[in-house]
Amino acid sequence: MILQRYFDSMAGRLFLFLLVGVVGSSSLALGLADIRRKSDLEHINIVRLVDRVQDLVSLIDSAPRPLRAQMLSEGILGLRPPKGAEQIIGPDPEFSRVLASRLDPSSRAQKAVPRTCIQPFRTSFYAQLSCWVISTRLADGSSIVLVALSPRTDTFDLPRLDPVFLSILTLTVSVLAFLASRMAAAPLRDLSRAARELGRDLDRSPLPESGPYEVRDAIRAFNLMQAKLRDHVVERTRILASITHDLQTPLTRLRLRIEKVSDPALRSRLIDDLGGMLALVRQGLDYHRGNEFEEPFVRLALDSLLESVVEDAAEGGRPASLSQRSGCDIEGKPRALQRCLANLLDNALKYGGAAEVSAAVADGAVSIRIRDFGPGIPEEKLESVFEPFVRLETAQPPKGGVGLGLTIARALAQKSEAELILANHPQGGLEARLILRRGVICNEVAEPRSSAA
Repeated sequence: MILQRYFDSMAGRLFLFLLVGVVGSSSLALGLADIRRKSDLEHINIVRLVDRVQDLVSLIDSAPRPLRAQMLSEGILGLRPPKGAEQIIGPDPEFSRVLASRLDPSSRAQKAVPRTCIQPFRTSFYAQLSCWVISTRLADGSSIVLVALSPRTDTFDLPRLDPVFLSILTLTVSVLAFLASRMAAAPLRDLSRAARELGRDLDRSPLPESGPYEVRDAIRAFNLMQAKLRDHVVERTRILASITHDLQTPLTRLRLRIEKVSDPALRSRLIDDLGGMLALVRQGLDYHRGNEFEEPFVRLALDSLLESVVEDAAEGGRPASLSQRSGCDIEGKPRALQRCLANLLDNALKYGGAAEVSAAVADGAVSIRIRDFGPGIPEEKLESVFEPFVRLETAQPPKGGVGLGLTIARALAQKSEAELILANHPQGGLEARLILRRGVICNEVAEPRSSAA
């Protein structure tokens, strides 16, 4: 499974391509070199045989006529007169060309079956020899025919790769291919990691522009995209903040004028409508501050933070309790986490009537659960409630709000590199899970106990 995933990646495919390509090309180069070597050996062997023929012809030409027949019958090493049993295979163009260039132009050489050129008591050696029947002329114009024997040069097969050589070659190429594939794929990994982080934090540091030209160009384009997205979000939140801020003054004047309305019922309805507008303004400003404000990561005692948030909620007489502590410290942004937890707790109290907070450690992460005891949310709408200005008021009478509470809570959670999930509790109600993974250090998990107000 791990190998399949690796070879599905760009680095794995590049590694396999380099490994097969280099080993295959090396083997092909060795084969071609061996073919060339055999061709050169054959040419050298032909030249050597031609030298022998030329030496014999020169000796015969320079010898007295009575000795010529004796010299021809005796021959020299590898050359002898034919016996008449030689079986011709066909002409040898290369041998004939070299022979004609060195001796008489009419000289020619023909290949013969080796076993027909060797005496019976030496037939066991024919498989290692090559045989030619050579015809040429002496200086006086008389023709002579000779049989030439030579060790075969075509007995060399294609190179058989030595297992030790093949192992060393494969190991060396594998290491080089692995390093090359990692080096080539590293910029893409950095770019994909930055793209994932960009979804959580638009204000992350830009990628350093390093590497080959194409990589630098891609990183430069990515950084430019990040800057434009950040500018767009900042401009949008500033417009929202400006509008909501400017609305506060006329809404305040409107509230003062509504107080002068003599009809109590009409005055009450107008005040309720005005309260909804003021809530929209306040949450709009909160949304703007949540996107604008930046703070560093610090180490936090999580249980103290949870106790503080629950106590703040309980001071207003609302039923909130802390049922389990984690005994862990984490790294986070304190103001962002405090506001996130406060929003989730306020949401649970508003729509569920009561809230129960607990914290537990699992797989190196701390999971904070804020459960209410309300009607819950339909499964298909659990994700849509995180969108701005989305409200679900179907299960009970409207509770006010403008649909920004959960949107702000998720944005604040992402600032602390936390994950916020909503789920319906099996025993009823809605449960918000805030999962914190950064810098979790747990000492001694406290015994679960209730802290209710």
